[in-house]
Amino acid sequence: MALRAAGRQSLVDGVVEQLRAQLAEGEWQVGDRVPTEHALAEQLQVGRNTVREAVRVLVHAGMLQSRQGEGTFVVSTSDPAEVMRGVRRAGIRDVLELRIALEAEGARLAALRHSADDLRRIRATLESLEAFGRAGEQSADGHHELHAAHDLEFHTAVVEAAHNAALSATYGWFSSSVRDALVASLGDREVPSIVPADHRALVDAIASGDPAAAEAAARALLETPKRAIEALLATG
Repeated sequence: MALRAAGRQSLVDGVVEQLRAQLAEGEWQVGDRVPTEHALAEQLQVGRNTVREAVRVLVHAGMLQSRQGEGTFVVSTSDPAEVMRGVRRAGIRDVLELRIALEAEGARLAALRHSADDLRRIRATLESLEAFGRAGEQSADGHHELHAAHDLEFHTAVVEAAHNAALSATYGWFSSSVRDALVASLGDREVPSIVPADHRALVDAIASGDPAAAEAAARALLETPKRAIEALLATG
């Protein structure tokens, strides 16, 4: 299937978008070699330099890979940046549901794989969260942002104790959405506040080495805010 000719108003951006669309539509599969610069330039009616720049953009985006002497190959048909934008556009309930899935699995694995250093880190982040809750001024500027940061440090420590590189990377990438959702919920009086005792139950379950109890504790920790948000959405 031939590519549409690119307009002249924004050549590189136009070519990037057309190639991205072709990848998403299955014009080339993962592992396929895409046409040469010369062939793409003819199809798109643009210069080879424009095609080269567009391909470079998609290489940096993680969709294409250039191999010296072999050509350019497809490594992903979806743009990770577009996935990230989709998550950032998601509503607070969607973010919370994904958060539950990631943190529950992280807690389950942490119960099985944590080291003594992991446990010390988890407990230290919980102590910081508890200390902030005792000393923080509810009306102080930036209070919700700092509270969210302490809570996120705790949950990040739990996920990293799972010793799963893919899970840690995914959670790290997702953490900005978690932080935004936390700040929004902390500023809403209809959503229950963070309860350190619930976090303590999660730590105890991980320390005991019981994966089922740890997963259940992680889910229970977020079940109350989840129900509150669902109720708000139902009435809103």
